[in-house]
Amino acid sequence: MDRYELRRLDYSLSEDHTDLQTAYRQFFKTHSTIETVRAAEASGFDKSLWERLCAMGATTMAVPESVGGDGATLVDLTLVAEELGRYLAPVPWIDHVCAARLLAGLGALTDEVMSGNQIAGLDASLDSASGVRLIPTGSIADHIIIRDGAQGEDVVLLSFGTRPAKVDNIGRLPMAWVDPAAADSRTVLGSGPAALAEYARALDEWRLLTASALVGLVEETMTIAAEFAKSRYTLGVPIATLQAISHPLANMVITVEGGRNLARRAAWFLDNEPHARPELAPSAFVFMAEEASKAATMAVHIQGGLGVSSEAAATAYLVRARGWPLAGGDPGASAKQIGRLLADRETA
Repeated sequence: MDRYELRRLDYSLSEDHTDLQTAYRQFFKTHSTIETVRAAEASGFDKSLWERLCAMGATTMAVPESVGGDGATLVDLTLVAEELGRYLAPVPWIDHVCAARLLAGLGALTDEVMSGNQIAGLDASLDSASGVRLIPTGSIADHIIIRDGAQGEDVVLLSFGTRPAKVDNIGRLPMAWVDPAAADSRTVLGSGPAALAEYARALDEWRLLTASALVGLVEETMTIAAEFAKSRYTLGVPIATLQAISHPLANMVITVEGGRNLARRAAWFLDNEPHARPELAPSAFVFMAEEASKAATMAVHIQGGLGVSSEAAATAYLVRARGWPLAGGDPGASAKQIGRLLADRETA
């Protein structure tokens, strides 16, 4: 039997995986309460939470051992992302680790970025845009990686002393319009197919980890809705016993398990057989981008008038379920990418 054959079908967690997820779940549960999330909405960033997260090793774990990191697998990273999404943590961990791994692949990673003392981000859009572009971490990042050049053939590192102003957005992210011409420094990290392939992998990792964050988000908003439904009565029975409530909650369970399994499968293939199933990472993203919004909307509906109030936790989850996938541009671009990958495979 091929040594990978079983693992292609079995995505159960090892004891080490479970311990890792438990540690980060407890961390975010303690330090990323809904009050913390609300307090950070103006900036989209909680500096104290970020420093605590970095001190826990969440940034160095993502970097290969060959450059001084801890060499975590992508499956490991999906577990952290899931807990980040579960507690809506206002930190740029996904963007930062994807950028740091890209810098490591291009031989440009610094200790300051690896440790999280300096925040790195990237243009997560699939379009090879030129000029000013909207960056998810644009208002807080020290370094931003983009594609640039006449044909988008260069991978460029921009550094900022004075950061652009935050743009208000539904995902409550530290998003900003970034003008490459306004950067304090501009360094070409690489050009041509090899550099662009590294960048494309970083975008796959960003979509994969965002999908995992949405899995955690949906599971938590489902829990909030289920607890409400068990304690709210109509005609002498909990509303959870009504099919109009119980069936949507069951659909949320299916979304969580389906998205989780797809994300873990995509992570394993991206780490071990990246050319075998390149459509899995964008597929996980497209699935969760669509289903997270539906599930979070239903969670709000289950809670009725309480759910749509601005102070309700369900509302905080809803706006992020709709906004986080848009940080990388139109999710439809990822769907088109999947179509191209499948068409190329069939043609081959």
